[in-house]
Formats: sequence, structure tokens, C-alpha cells
Amino acid sequence: MALESLTMVRHGESAGNAAAARAALAESEVFDSGTRDPDSPLTELGRRQAGAVGAWLAGRPERRWTVWCSPYLRARETADIALRGTTVSASRVDERLRDRDIGSLHGLTELGWRRRYPEELARRERLGRFYYRPPGGESWTDVALRLRTLLPELDGHVLVFAHDIVVVMMRYVLDNLDENAILAIEKNQIRNASISRWERSGSRLVRAGYNETAHLG
Repeated sequence: MALESLTMVRHGESAGNAAAARAALAESEVFDSGTRDPDSPLTELGRRQAGAVGAWLAGRPERRWTVWCSPYLRARETADIALRGTTVSASRVDERLRDRDIGSLHGLTELGWRRRYPEELARRERLGRFYYRPPGGESWTDVALRLRTLLPELDGHVLVFAHDIVVVMMRYVLDNLDENAILAIEKNQIRNASISRWERSGSRLVRAGYNETAHLG
């Protein structure tokens, strides 16, 4: 691998994130961000968070980044804001970095899922969250397979703007973890606009930081 370092940024807060949080607090079964999931934009808070990532990047001018990005709007907006005022060239959009597709469960809160699809809840409990694939959607392992095809194409110092499950499964792949280990790690959710980093040491990439949020203040 010619990859010297990998820095991953989760997108800032999106309209979908905010709508889902409001629905959960209201104990609603559904939420609606007003758009398709790929088109969910950043909120004002999300734009500020993206600006904080930009300030973090400005403090590392020695890095010659190659930038990759999910095609989803919230990730592209985060990248656009974070890269303003830097010398970094435009990002390369790649669909392998998109968020996990949860199929027919999209737009439902956990409560809504439990009430409307109890048979799917039973199937998830039987298979486990790691291997469970919702109707029309993807499992965690499907995301991992996408990333395994992407990694050989990365070289130099790479900066990625993507989604929480993409960061989690990249850790699974790079840190050579098993199912139980990554399930335990995932209990601490990847924060919006958090930064996770790996640096080359000898023949492998070693984790230098994970889910870091100090730059957000």
C-alpha cells in the first residue's frame, strides 16, 4: 500500500440528523427531513462544524492531501466548507463512501421500527447487528466490502469526508478487528464533524486518533 496516512471526517449535522433527533425526543415513529437521504443538507450547526474542520486543516499546511468524498450532499457540503481557503484541490467523489442504505427502514425511529416491523427486529436479534441486512438495504459487512475495494486505490496522505458507519467499518478493516470488538466500539457513536486518523508505521497503518472532537470547541 502506498497510503501514508488516512484522515476521516464525518459530515456535519444534517437536516436528517436533526429531524431524527427531534422525532426520537418526541417519541414519534417517523421522521422526515424533507428530501431523499442522499440530498439531506447541512444544518446551520453542521455548517459551523464543517468550518471548525477547516480550521483544523489550516493548522496542518504541510500535508499534501488527496481528498475523497461520499456523493451524499451532507458530506460534499462538509468538504466544500472545510476546504475553503486551503490549497487542497477538489475532492474525488466515490459512491463506495456513501452512507449505509437501510432500505425500507429509512425514515423510521427505533420506536417506529419496533412497532411497524417486529419481524425484522426478531431477525436482527437472531443474526446480530453486524450481519443483519434490512429489506432493500445493506449490512455492516456490505459497507466493509466496499471499503476493501477502495483501499488499494488510495495513496499518499488521504482525507475522506463520509459517514459514521463508513468510519466505523474503516476502523474494523484497518485495525483488523472482529465482530465483537467493533460492536463494542460502535456503542460510542461517531460524532458529527469528528476526525479519525491513521498514520503509516512500517508496513501498516496505525490508529493515531478516533472520533476526535476537540477542534469543535
